[in-house]
Amino acid sequence: MNASHSPKAALRGEPSYVWRAGQERRLKMMLAAAGERIHGRVLVDGCGVGMYLARFVPLAQQAVGLDIEHERTVEAHQSAPQVVCGAGEALPFPENHFDFLLSHEVLEHVQDDARAIREMVRVLKPGGRIALFCPNRGYPFETHGIYWRGRYRFGNIPLVNYLPRRWRDRLAPHVRVYTAGDLQRLFAGLPVRVVQRTIVFGAYDNIIARRPALGKVLRAVLQALEATPLRIFGLSHFWVVEKIG
Repeated sequence: MNASHSPKAALRGEPSYVWRAGQERRLKMMLAAAGERIHGRVLVDGCGVGMYLARFVPLAQQAVGLDIEHERTVEAHQSAPQVVCGAGEALPFPENHFDFLLSHEVLEHVQDDARAIREMVRVLKPGGRIALFCPNRGYPFETHGIYWRGRYRFGNIPLVNYLPRRWRDRLAPHVRVYTAGDLQRLFAGLPVRVVQRTIVFGAYDNIIARRPALGKVLRAVLQALEATPLRIFGLSHFWVVEKIG
């Protein structure tokens, strides 16, 4: 069975396996969010097979990856010396330890997202930052597939995220989707300030691979919408959050 079609992939998501324009664009956003912090202690919380982690290793004083799937940590360890298997709700690190933390399309898969956010803030030094990507409820497609009549259906399913929450969550119980208000509530009461928050569209590399001209036009048009109110229909939230003393 193709990994992207498996129930396990539905539960945990699929990490990036190939480095393309979409990953390069997001890496630049991460580095801009981190600033000089990228040269300190860095944690990739949910590192998958280590695609982003490998880019941080030569830049950071210490770059650590964590993932809940053991086989992924084994693969990530091939390109990064410090990788541990663990859950985001119980990070095996001391308080005030990291200068920069990346959570890239992971929050939607954890069992307890509020606890995972608290753990991110706990291990961050005062002045340290989190770069967080997670799915936007306003995007017209549910990209993680759905469960229909007890079976997992892989694919981009239109309009699921626009259903009332209880109906949407019955079709996609394996993955969360967020509004800006949802994220605001997760950080409420924690010693943080929001430095940046926006919504981004994808890079549509798969479409470009099949139909280059169409895909490049689609990418250009949709990414241009990020500078307009129509970004509410974008693929992912991007938040930069800083811990205060």
